[in-house]
Amino acid sequence: MENGAAPTAPAVIVAIDGPSGTGKSSTSKAVAAQLGLSYLDTGAQYRAITWWMVTNGIDTDDPHAVAAAAGKPEIVSGTDPADPTITVDGVDVAGPIRTQEVTSKVSAVSAVPEIRARITELQRSIAAAAPLGIVVEGRDIGTTVLPDADLKIFLTASAEARAARRSGELKGADVHATREALIKRDAADSTRKTSPLAKAGDAVEVDTTALTLAQVIECVVTLVEEKRAGK
Repeated sequence: MENGAAPTAPAVIVAIDGPSGTGKSSTSKAVAAQLGLSYLDTGAQYRAITWWMVTNGIDTDDPHAVAAAAGKPEIVSGTDPADPTITVDGVDVAGPIRTQEVTSKVSAVSAVPEIRARITELQRSIAAAAPLGIVVEGRDIGTTVLPDADLKIFLTASAEARAARRSGELKGADVHATREALIKRDAADSTRKTSPLAKAGDAVEVDTTALTLAQVIECVVTLVEEKRAGK
Protein backbone atom coordinates (compact mmCIF):
# COMPACT_ATOMS: atom_id res chain seq x y z
CA MET A 1 0.00 0.00 0.00
CA GLU A 2 1.39 3.37 -1.04
CA ASN A 3 0.79 5.20 2.21
CA GLY A 4 2.94 2.68 4.06
CA ALA A 5 0.08 1.35 6.17
CA ALA A 6 0.20 -2.42 6.30
CA PRO A 7 -3.17 -4.13 6.09
CA THR A 8 -4.04 -5.89 9.35
CA ALA A 9 -5.26 -9.00 7.54
CA PRO A 10 -5.19 -10.33 3.99
CA ALA A 11 -8.06 -9.30 1.76
CA VAL A 12 -10.83 -11.87 1.79
CA ILE A 13 -13.69 -12.35 -0.66
CA VAL A 14 -16.81 -13.86 0.90
CA ALA A 15 -19.77 -15.11 -1.16
CA ILE A 16 -23.09 -15.46 0.68
CA ASP A 17 -25.88 -17.09 -1.31
CA GLY A 18 -29.36 -18.34 -0.51
CA PRO A 19 -33.03 -17.73 -1.18
CA SER A 20 -35.11 -14.77 0.06
CA GLY A 21 -35.84 -14.51 3.76
CA THR A 22 -32.80 -16.41 5.04
CA GLY A 23 -31.24 -13.29 6.56
CA LYS A 24 -28.70 -12.77 3.77
CA SER A 25 -28.75 -8.98 3.70
CA SER A 26 -28.79 -8.40 7.46
CA THR A 27 -26.06 -11.00 7.97
CA SER A 28 -23.86 -9.82 5.10
CA LYS A 29 -24.01 -6.16 6.10
CA ALA A 30 -23.27 -6.90 9.76
CA VAL A 31 -20.37 -9.25 8.95
CA ALA A 32 -18.83 -6.73 6.54
CA ALA A 33 -19.17 -3.90 9.07
CA GLN A 34 -17.71 -6.00 11.90
CA LEU A 35 -14.70 -7.11 9.84
CA GLY A 36 -14.07 -3.85 8.00
CA LEU A 37 -14.94 -5.30 4.59
CA SER A 38 -16.82 -3.81 1.66
CA TYR A 39 -20.37 -5.07 1.00
CA LEU A 40 -22.36 -5.68 -2.16
CA ASP A 41 -26.06 -6.50 -2.43
CA THR A 42 -26.30 -8.07 -5.88
CA GLY A 43 -30.07 -8.45 -5.62
CA ALA A 44 -30.35 -4.67 -5.46
CA GLN A 45 -28.52 -4.45 -8.80
CA TYR A 46 -31.02 -6.77 -10.45
CA ARG A 47 -33.84 -4.78 -8.86
CA ALA A 48 -32.27 -1.56 -10.12
CA ILE A 49 -32.09 -2.73 -13.72
CA THR A 50 -35.66 -4.06 -13.40
CA TRP A 51 -36.80 -0.67 -12.02
CA TRP A 52 -35.17 1.02 -15.04
CA MET A 53 -36.99 -1.33 -17.44
CA VAL A 54 -40.35 -0.66 -15.76
CA THR A 55 -39.75 3.11 -15.62
CA ASN A 56 -38.77 3.22 -19.28
CA GLY A 57 -41.74 1.20 -20.49
CA ILE A 58 -39.79 -1.91 -21.50
CA ASP A 59 -42.00 -5.04 -21.57
CA THR A 60 -40.34 -7.16 -18.86
CA ASP A 61 -42.12 -10.26 -20.18
CA ASP A 62 -40.32 -9.86 -23.52
CA PRO A 63 -36.75 -11.24 -23.12
CA HIS A 64 -35.68 -9.73 -26.46
CA ALA A 65 -36.79 -6.24 -25.43
CA VAL A 66 -35.07 -6.63 -22.05
CA ALA A 67 -31.87 -7.94 -23.69
CA ALA A 68 -31.81 -5.06 -26.18
CA ALA A 69 -31.90 -2.53 -23.33
CA ALA A 70 -29.50 -4.36 -20.99
CA GLY A 71 -26.57 -2.05 -21.65
CA LYS A 72 -28.43 1.26 -21.35
CA PRO A 73 -28.79 2.07 -17.63
CA GLU A 74 -25.73 3.07 -15.61
CA ILE A 75 -25.85 1.29 -12.26
CA VAL A 76 -23.56 2.37 -9.43
CA SER A 77 -23.44 0.46 -6.14
CA GLY A 78 -21.99 1.93 -2.96
CA THR A 79 -20.11 -0.71 -0.94
CA ASP A 80 -20.21 0.79 2.56
CA PRO A 81 -22.10 -1.78 4.69
CA ALA A 82 -23.40 1.03 6.92
CA ASP A 83 -24.93 2.83 3.95
CA PRO A 84 -25.13 0.67 0.81
CA THR A 85 -26.33 3.14 -1.82
CA ILE A 86 -27.53 2.34 -5.32
CA THR A 87 -28.16 4.72 -8.18
CA VAL A 88 -29.37 4.32 -11.75
CA ASP A 89 -28.27 7.06 -14.16
CA GLY A 90 -27.46 9.18 -11.11
CA VAL A 91 -30.88 8.71 -9.46
CA ASP A 92 -31.07 7.24 -5.94
CA VAL A 93 -33.29 4.16 -6.30
CA ALA A 94 -32.79 2.52 -2.87
CA GLY A 95 -36.50 3.03 -2.09
CA PRO A 96 -38.17 2.52 -5.48
CA ILE A 97 -36.45 -0.83 -6.15
CA ARG A 98 -38.23 -2.38 -3.14
CA THR A 99 -41.76 -1.82 -4.48
CA GLN A 100 -44.09 -4.74 -5.17
CA GLU A 101 -44.06 -3.88 -8.88
CA VAL A 102 -40.29 -4.35 -9.11
CA THR A 103 -40.36 -7.40 -6.83
CA SER A 104 -42.92 -9.12 -9.07
CA LYS A 105 -40.83 -8.55 -12.21
CA VAL A 106 -37.25 -9.05 -11.03
CA SER A 107 -37.15 -12.83 -11.60
CA ALA A 108 -38.17 -12.46 -15.25
CA VAL A 109 -35.62 -9.73 -15.91
CA SER A 110 -32.88 -11.58 -13.99
CA ALA A 111 -33.39 -14.68 -16.12
CA VAL A 112 -32.35 -12.89 -19.34
CA PRO A 113 -28.76 -13.98 -20.17
CA GLU A 114 -27.72 -10.50 -21.41
CA ILE A 115 -28.84 -8.99 -18.10
CA ARG A 116 -26.89 -11.57 -16.09
CA ALA A 117 -23.78 -11.07 -18.21
CA ARG A 118 -23.94 -7.30 -17.73
CA ILE A 119 -24.54 -7.42 -13.97
CA THR A 120 -22.05 -10.26 -13.37
CA GLU A 121 -19.31 -8.20 -15.03
CA LEU A 122 -20.22 -5.25 -12.82
CA GLN A 123 -20.13 -7.43 -9.70
CA ARG A 124 -16.73 -8.89 -10.53
CA SER A 125 -15.20 -5.46 -11.10
CA ILE A 126 -16.57 -4.21 -7.75
CA ALA A 127 -15.21 -7.26 -5.92
CA ALA A 128 -11.80 -6.93 -7.58
CA ALA A 129 -11.56 -3.28 -6.52
CA ALA A 130 -12.38 -3.83 -2.81
CA PRO A 131 -9.17 -2.94 -0.93
CA LEU A 132 -9.57 -5.16 2.15
CA GLY A 133 -12.02 -7.65 0.72
CA ILE A 134 -15.77 -7.80 0.34
CA VAL A 135 -18.90 -9.67 1.36
CA VAL A 136 -21.03 -10.27 -1.74
CA GLU A 137 -24.56 -11.56 -1.25
CA GLY A 138 -26.86 -13.01 -3.86
CA ARG A 139 -28.03 -16.22 -5.47
CA ASP A 140 -25.21 -17.24 -7.83
CA ILE A 141 -22.13 -15.63 -6.30
CA GLY A 142 -20.30 -18.78 -5.23
CA THR A 143 -21.27 -20.70 -8.37
CA THR A 144 -21.01 -18.13 -11.17
CA VAL A 145 -19.94 -14.62 -10.19
CA LEU A 146 -17.01 -15.37 -7.87
CA PRO A 147 -16.28 -19.11 -8.15
CA ASP A 148 -12.80 -18.46 -6.66
CA ALA A 149 -14.15 -16.67 -3.55
CA ASP A 150 -12.10 -17.38 -0.42
CA LEU A 151 -15.20 -18.44 1.48
CA LYS A 152 -18.63 -19.47 0.22
CA ILE A 153 -21.62 -19.63 2.51
CA PHE A 154 -25.11 -20.84 1.60
CA LEU A 155 -27.85 -19.71 3.99
CA THR A 156 -31.02 -21.77 4.19
CA ALA A 157 -34.18 -21.73 6.32
CA SER A 158 -37.58 -23.38 6.24
CA ALA A 159 -40.20 -21.73 4.01
CA GLU A 160 -42.27 -21.00 7.14
CA ALA A 161 -39.43 -19.23 8.92
CA ARG A 162 -38.56 -17.24 5.82
CA ALA A 163 -42.17 -16.19 5.25
CA ALA A 164 -42.53 -15.08 8.86
CA ARG A 165 -39.38 -12.95 8.59
CA ARG A 166 -40.38 -11.48 5.25
CA SER A 167 -43.88 -10.67 6.57
CA GLY A 168 -42.25 -8.92 9.51
CA GLU A 169 -40.30 -6.80 7.03
CA LEU A 170 -43.38 -6.17 4.88
CA LYS A 171 -45.53 -4.71 7.64
CA GLY A 172 -48.95 -6.33 7.78
CA ALA A 173 -48.22 -8.85 5.03
CA ASP A 174 -50.09 -12.14 5.01
CA VAL A 175 -47.67 -14.91 6.04
CA HIS A 176 -49.40 -17.52 3.87
CA ALA A 177 -49.35 -15.30 0.78
CA THR A 178 -45.73 -14.38 1.48
CA ARG A 179 -44.80 -18.06 1.78
CA GLU A 180 -46.47 -18.84 -1.55
CA ALA A 181 -44.65 -15.90 -3.20
CA LEU A 182 -41.29 -17.04 -1.78
CA ILE A 183 -41.78 -20.61 -3.02
CA LYS A 184 -42.73 -19.29 -6.46
CA ARG A 185 -39.66 -17.03 -6.52
CA ASP A 186 -37.40 -19.92 -5.43
CA ALA A 187 -38.74 -22.08 -8.23
CA ALA A 188 -38.15 -19.35 -10.81
CA ASP A 189 -34.63 -18.65 -9.55
CA SER A 190 -33.65 -22.30 -9.18
CA THR A 191 -34.85 -23.44 -12.60
CA ARG A 192 -33.71 -20.57 -14.82
CA LYS A 193 -31.18 -21.62 -17.46
CA THR A 194 -28.64 -18.89 -16.75
CA SER A 195 -26.91 -18.97 -13.34
CA PRO A 196 -29.68 -20.55 -11.29
CA LEU A 197 -29.89 -20.25 -7.51
CA ALA A 198 -27.68 -23.14 -6.39
CA LYS A 199 -25.33 -24.11 -3.59
CA ALA A 200 -21.68 -24.31 -4.66
CA GLY A 201 -20.04 -27.66 -3.98
CA ASP A 202 -17.49 -26.07 -1.66
CA ALA A 203 -19.95 -23.82 0.19
CA VAL A 204 -20.59 -24.05 3.92
CA GLU A 205 -24.34 -24.44 4.50
CA VAL A 206 -25.82 -22.59 7.46
CA ASP A 207 -29.45 -23.38 8.33
CA THR A 208 -30.80 -20.21 9.96
CA THR A 209 -34.29 -21.57 10.80
CA ALA A 210 -33.67 -21.92 14.54
CA LEU A 211 -30.97 -19.25 14.88
CA THR A 212 -31.27 -15.61 15.89
CA LEU A 213 -29.72 -13.05 13.56
CA ALA A 214 -26.95 -12.45 16.12
CA GLN A 215 -26.13 -16.17 16.10
CA VAL A 216 -25.99 -16.30 12.31
CA ILE A 217 -23.70 -13.24 12.22
CA GLU A 218 -21.42 -14.75 14.89
CA CYS A 219 -21.24 -18.02 12.95
CA VAL A 220 -20.30 -16.30 9.68
CA VAL A 221 -17.79 -13.94 11.32
CA THR A 222 -16.06 -16.98 12.86
CA LEU A 223 -15.92 -18.73 9.48
CA VAL A 224 -14.42 -15.62 7.84
CA GLU A 225 -11.85 -15.13 10.62
CA GLU A 226 -10.79 -18.78 10.37
CA LYS A 227 -10.41 -18.43 6.59
CA ARG A 228 -8.41 -15.22 6.95
CA ALA A 229 -6.13 -16.75 9.58
CA GLY A 230 -5.34 -19.58 7.19
CA LYS A 231 -4.49 -17.33 4.22
